[in-house]
Amino acid sequence: MISLTVTAVVFGVVFLAELPDKTALAGLVLGTRYRASYVFAGVAAAFALHVALAVAAGSVLTLLPQQIVHALTGVLFLGGAAMLLMKKDEGEEEVRRPEDQSFWKVSGAGFMLILVAEFGDLTQIMTANLAARYDDPLSVGLGAVLALWAVAGLGIVGGKALMKRVPLKLITQIAALLMLGLGVWSLWEAVTG
Repeated sequence: MISLTVTAVVFGVVFLAELPDKTALAGLVLGTRYRASYVFAGVAAAFALHVALAVAAGSVLTLLPQQIVHALTGVLFLGGAAMLLMKKDEGEEEVRRPEDQSFWKVSGAGFMLILVAEFGDLTQIMTANLAARYDDPLSVGLGAVLALWAVAGLGIVGGKALMKRVPLKLITQIAALLMLGLGVWSLWEAVTG
C-alpha cells in the first residue's frame, strides 16, 4: 500500500533538492535543442533507474537496528544540507548534439547524460536515506521519481521562465532547511529511541 504522506514528503524534499542541480540545467539545454518528448523519455528512464538503485540501497539499510539507521540518515541529511548551502552556482552543461533527431538518438543522449551525471548525486543519496528512514520503498520510490520527473519536465519545457521568477538561491536554501530539519529529527529519534 502506498502512503500519500510519505510520497508527498519525499516528493517535496527531492524536488527542492534537484531544482538547483546541474541536471535541471542540462535538461533545459537539451530541451532547447531537441524535441521535448524525446528528451524527457530518456531523462525519465535514467531517473527511474537511479531511484530504483537508491531505494534498493535504502532498503538494505533497514536491516540495521533502528537507532543506527536514524543516526546514519540524520548525519547524511545534515551533510546534504551543508552541501546545498556550500554549493557554488554551476554554469550550463555542454551537451554534444546527436547527428540526427531520431527518438533513439535524442532519448539516448538524455538517458546517458542523466545516468552519468546523477550517479551518486545528492538526490540519489537522499532517496536512499528516505527509503531507510520510512521503510516504505514504494512510497519513497514513487515520490522520488515523480519529483525528478517534475524537475526534468520543468527544466526541459520552462526552466528559464521558472528561474526568472524564483531565485535559485531561495530554492537551495529551502531544500537545505528541509534537509536540516529531517537530519535533526532523525538524530533526535536515534538518541531518544
